Amino acid sequence: MEKEIELVKMSSSEIIEKVAVYKDEEIIVLNQQNELNNITHNSIIKTDFALAILCLKGSTSLLVNNNPYDMYSNDLLICPPQTLLKIETFNKDLTCYGFCLSSEYAKRIFLASSSCSSWNSHLYIEEHPIIHLNEKESLLFCQYYNLLHSKLTGPTHRHQKELINALLQAFFYEFQDSIENYIHINIMSAQSSFKSSNYLFNAFIELLVSSYPKVRSVNYYASRLFVTPKYLSSICKDISGDTASVLITSYVMKDIVCLLKSSEKSIKEIANELNFENLSFFGKYVKRNLGISPKKYREGLTISQNKEMKFRKC
Repeated sequence: MEKEIELVKMSSSEIIEKVAVYKDEEIIVLNQQNELNNITHNSIIKTDFALAILCLKGSTSLLVNNNPYDMYSNDLLICPPQTLLKIETFNKDLTCYGFCLSSEYAKRIFLASSSCSSWNSHLYIEEHPIIHLNEKESLLFCQYYNLLHSKLTGPTHRHQKELINALLQAFFYEFQDSIENYIHINIMSAQSSFKSSNYLFNAFIELLVSSYPKVRSVNYYASRLFVTPKYLSSICKDISGDTASVLITSYVMKDIVCLLKSSEKSIKEIANELNFENLSFFGKYVKRNLGISPKKYREGLTISQNKEMKFRKC
C-alpha cells in the first residue's frame, strides 16, 4: 500500500510538469497538444487541485476514483481535489484543453461565485465527472482557455491577479446554466433526486448568503433549520469538505474585506455594523483569519493605492 501511494504522488508531480504550459502556486494551464505518450500505463494521479479538461479530438478511457469512464470529443472532465485518476487507453490523436486550480484557490473562486444551485452542481459532478458539451459550449470553453492562457503567459498586467480572478468567476457563471441543464435532464430521466441532506445544506448556504450582518454562530443557523448544530456541521463536512463554522467564517470574512476595502467607515463602525461585541474582539477575529490586524490591512491598501496614484502621474 505504501508503495502504491508513493507511485501516486510521484506520477502526479511528473505528469503535471510534462503537460503544463503555465504553472504557479494557484493555477496550472495544461498543454493542448497530446502529451499522453509521456504518461505510463500505470500512472495514477492523486489530485491536490481542482481539474477541468475538455477533450477536443480523439478519445480516452480512464478511471476516476476507480470508476471507469470514456471521454470523446466535446466531453468535459471535472474533478474536485483528492480525486484519483488513471489513464487506461487513449488514441494517438487525443487533444485536450484544460486547467487546474489549487484547492484553496478553487474554494475562494467557488465561494465568490457560489449560489444554492451551484452547490447542487458541485454535488452532482462528484458523482458524474464527465459532462458532454454541445458545439457552442465547447467553443466557449476554448475561448476562455485561450484568454486565460494569453493573460497568464503574456506581458504582466498591473491588475493581473484581479483580472484572472474575474475571468475564472465569469467562467463559473458561464457554465453554470449548461451544467444545471445537464443535471436536470439526467435527474429527470433517472427519476431521481438528491438526498434530504443536500437540501439541508443548500438551505444553510442560502440562509448564510442572504443574511446581513451574518450571525457567526452555528447554533443560530441550526435552530433556523430545525436541526442540531452537530448534525448541521456533519452535513456540511460531508458535502463541502468544511464544517459549518468554517463556511460561516468564509462568508463573514468576505463582508469584512469588502467593507475594509471600499467603505469610508472607521474600523470601529465596521465592527459595530457586523455585530461584533467590541473593537478588540473584531481585531482578533480579523487577525486570526487574515494574518494581520484590520488597521494594518487598511494601511497596506493605502500604500498600494498611493503607489498606483504615483504610477498614474508618471
